[in-house]
Amino acid sequence: MATSEKVPLGRRFRHGLKTYRAWVAIFVLAVGALLTILAVGFFTPLMNYAPFPTINAATNTPGANYNLLFVVLGPIVVIIGMYMVGAYFVARRRFEHLMLTKSKAEFLRNIPEIEDLLWDLTPNDEHRYEVKRAELRVRR
Repeated sequence: MATSEKVPLGRRFRHGLKTYRAWVAIFVLAVGALLTILAVGFFTPLMNYAPFPTINAATNTPGANYNLLFVVLGPIVVIIGMYMVGAYFVARRRFEHLMLTKSKAEFLRNIPEIEDLLWDLTPNDEHRYEVKRAELRVRR
Protein backbone atom coordinates (compact mmCIF):
# COMPACT_ATOMS: atom_id res chain seq x y z
CA MET A 1 0.00 0.00 0.00
CA ALA A 2 1.28 3.44 -0.90
CA THR A 3 1.39 6.00 1.85
CA SER A 4 -0.11 9.32 0.91
CA GLU A 5 2.02 12.34 1.68
CA LYS A 6 0.19 14.87 3.78
CA VAL A 7 -0.05 18.28 2.10
CA PRO A 8 0.71 21.21 4.44
CA LEU A 9 -2.29 23.22 5.63
CA GLY A 10 -1.01 26.45 4.12
CA ARG A 11 -0.74 24.93 0.66
CA ARG A 12 -4.23 23.38 0.92
CA PHE A 13 -5.62 26.75 2.05
CA ARG A 14 -4.00 28.63 -0.88
CA HIS A 15 -5.23 25.98 -3.32
CA GLY A 16 -8.75 26.29 -1.91
CA LEU A 17 -8.66 30.08 -2.21
CA LYS A 18 -7.50 29.81 -5.81
CA THR A 19 -10.06 27.13 -6.66
CA TYR A 20 -12.99 29.05 -5.18
CA ARG A 21 -11.73 32.53 -6.07
CA ALA A 22 -15.10 33.80 -7.38
CA TRP A 23 -16.98 32.62 -4.29
CA VAL A 24 -14.38 34.11 -1.95
CA ALA A 25 -14.59 37.46 -3.76
CA ILE A 26 -18.40 37.47 -3.61
CA PHE A 27 -18.27 36.52 0.09
CA VAL A 28 -15.87 39.40 0.88
CA LEU A 29 -18.15 41.81 -0.98
CA ALA A 30 -21.22 40.51 0.89
CA VAL A 31 -19.50 40.83 4.29
CA GLY A 32 -18.50 44.40 3.48
CA ALA A 33 -22.03 45.22 2.39
CA LEU A 34 -23.42 43.72 5.61
CA LEU A 35 -21.02 45.75 7.77
CA THR A 36 -21.92 48.91 5.87
CA ILE A 37 -25.65 48.22 6.27
CA LEU A 38 -25.19 47.68 10.00
CA ALA A 39 -23.35 51.01 10.28
CA VAL A 40 -26.02 52.83 8.27
CA GLY A 41 -28.70 51.20 10.45
CA PHE A 42 -27.08 52.63 13.56
CA PHE A 43 -26.24 56.18 12.47
CA THR A 44 -29.33 57.06 10.38
CA PRO A 45 -33.05 57.28 11.08
CA LEU A 46 -33.28 53.61 10.08
CA MET A 47 -32.26 52.88 13.67
CA ASN A 48 -35.95 53.12 14.63
CA TYR A 49 -37.17 50.44 12.21
CA ALA A 50 -36.97 46.68 12.58
CA PRO A 51 -34.60 44.78 12.74
CA PHE A 52 -32.11 47.53 13.61
CA PRO A 53 -33.14 48.18 17.26
CA THR A 54 -32.41 44.54 18.12
CA ILE A 55 -29.15 44.49 16.18
CA ASN A 56 -28.05 47.85 17.62
CA ALA A 57 -28.67 46.60 21.15
CA ALA A 58 -26.26 43.73 20.49
CA THR A 59 -23.57 45.79 18.74
CA ASN A 60 -23.67 48.84 21.04
CA THR A 61 -22.67 47.25 24.33
CA PRO A 62 -21.68 49.31 27.39
CA GLY A 63 -18.05 48.20 26.97
CA ALA A 64 -17.70 48.83 23.24
CA ASN A 65 -19.62 50.27 20.31
CA TYR A 66 -18.87 47.94 17.42
CA ASN A 67 -20.85 50.16 15.05
CA LEU A 68 -17.93 52.60 14.99
CA LEU A 69 -15.76 49.75 13.74
CA PHE A 70 -18.39 48.89 11.12
CA VAL A 71 -18.31 52.48 9.82
CA VAL A 72 -14.60 52.19 9.12
CA LEU A 73 -14.30 48.54 8.06
CA GLY A 74 -17.53 48.23 6.06
CA PRO A 75 -16.64 50.56 3.16
CA ILE A 76 -13.03 49.33 3.08
CA VAL A 77 -14.13 45.69 2.82
CA VAL A 78 -16.73 46.65 0.17
CA ILE A 79 -14.02 48.31 -1.94
CA ILE A 80 -11.73 45.28 -1.57
CA GLY A 81 -14.61 42.94 -2.45
CA MET A 82 -15.59 45.01 -5.50
CA TYR A 83 -12.00 44.90 -6.72
CA MET A 84 -11.77 41.14 -6.21
CA VAL A 85 -15.09 40.47 -7.97
CA GLY A 86 -14.27 42.84 -10.82
CA ALA A 87 -10.75 41.49 -11.32
CA TYR A 88 -12.00 37.91 -11.42
CA PHE A 89 -14.85 38.47 -13.86
CA VAL A 90 -12.85 40.73 -16.19
CA ALA A 91 -10.05 38.15 -16.26
CA ARG A 92 -12.59 35.37 -16.82
CA ARG A 93 -14.21 37.19 -19.77
CA ARG A 94 -10.86 38.05 -21.37
CA PHE A 95 -9.52 34.51 -20.87
CA GLU A 96 -12.60 32.96 -22.48
CA HIS A 97 -12.24 35.33 -25.44
CA LEU A 98 -8.54 34.49 -25.91
CA MET A 99 -9.13 30.74 -25.64
CA LEU A 100 -11.60 30.73 -28.55
CA THR A 101 -8.85 31.16 -31.15
CA LYS A 102 -8.25 28.37 -33.63
CA SER A 103 -5.11 29.97 -35.06
CA LYS A 104 -1.76 28.87 -33.69
CA ALA A 105 -0.14 32.22 -34.62
CA GLU A 106 -2.81 34.21 -32.80
CA PHE A 107 -2.57 31.91 -29.79
CA LEU A 108 1.22 32.38 -29.70
CA ARG A 109 0.77 36.17 -29.72
CA ASN A 110 -1.68 35.92 -26.82
CA ILE A 111 0.35 33.56 -24.58
CA PRO A 112 1.85 36.32 -22.37
CA GLU A 113 -1.57 37.86 -21.75
CA ILE A 114 -3.18 34.47 -21.07
CA GLU A 115 -0.45 33.58 -18.58
CA ASP A 116 -0.96 36.93 -16.81
CA LEU A 117 -4.71 36.28 -16.64
CA LEU A 118 -4.13 32.84 -15.13
CA TRP A 119 -2.94 34.50 -11.90
CA ASP A 120 -6.53 35.67 -11.34
CA LEU A 121 -8.21 32.44 -12.41
CA THR A 122 -8.62 28.88 -11.13
CA PRO A 123 -6.54 25.69 -11.51
CA ASN A 124 -9.17 24.36 -13.95
CA ASP A 125 -8.39 27.28 -16.25
CA GLU A 126 -4.68 26.47 -16.05
CA HIS A 127 -5.52 22.92 -17.09
CA ARG A 128 -7.63 24.21 -20.01
CA TYR A 129 -4.69 26.37 -21.08
CA GLU A 130 -2.33 23.39 -21.03
CA VAL A 131 -4.79 21.31 -23.07
CA LYS A 132 -5.09 24.12 -25.62
CA ARG A 133 -1.28 24.36 -25.86
CA ALA A 134 -1.09 20.61 -26.48
CA GLU A 135 -3.93 20.78 -29.02
CA LEU A 136 -2.11 23.48 -31.03
CA ARG A 137 1.28 21.75 -30.47
CA VAL A 138 2.87 24.75 -28.82
CA ARG A 139 6.10 23.99 -26.98
CA ARG A 140 7.20 25.64 -23.76
